[in-house]
Amino acid sequence: MKMTQLPIRSSGRGAPEPAGTRARILDAADRALAGTGYRHMRIEDLARAAGIAKGTVYLSFPSKQEIALACIDRMAGRVLERMRALAAGSGPPADRLARMLVERVLVRFDYAREHSASVDEILGAIRPALLERRAAHFRSESRVLAEVLHQARGMSGPAARETAHAMVLATNALLPYSLGVREMARRAEIARRARRVADLIVRGALAQEPASARGTKGTA
Repeated sequence: MKMTQLPIRSSGRGAPEPAGTRARILDAADRALAGTGYRHMRIEDLARAAGIAKGTVYLSFPSKQEIALACIDRMAGRVLERMRALAAGSGPPADRLARMLVERVLVRFDYAREHSASVDEILGAIRPALLERRAAHFRSESRVLAEVLHQARGMSGPAARETAHAMVLATNALLPYSLGVREMARRAEIARRARRVADLIVRGALAQEPASARGTKGTA
């Protein structure tokens, strides 16, 4: 009888784990964070919901804080995937850039709204580590925007990265941690604001004179 071997991945702590275990733990954690909240989320409950032993959870994550951070990392990974897909899509660069900026706002908004009852609690518990992770997420998103800026205007690497970083900072004002309770209940309004801000930012960025043109003028 031929046995089918499950794919495995290393947990980084010496023992391999079956593929999908980490995702089941994070799915269970997301449900717990949306329901009972961070404070009442227990490792044994996550293990039960994921259909694994409690010790298996610790093979993947050393603490409850790391589980919550990994949930946010996974959401940020989805943001980046959507931005990359839009960057590689068809249409004028200006339209792609605007859609990318709107998407980075709305994916986070939808995720936060599912956890609206415990957002403040989560932030309070993991803020220092979250700030570090969030900076890394924003750098990755800036790099994708910079690639499209380079295509659109022939911006040099440093100029494109600087402009992309400014785009990220400008739209961060619409991310969930910057919104009030009433605003979190108004997705359509946030989507309209995000599109309006994105259009203004992109128009301003693409109105800049390309580096190649500036160099030509300097040598004329």
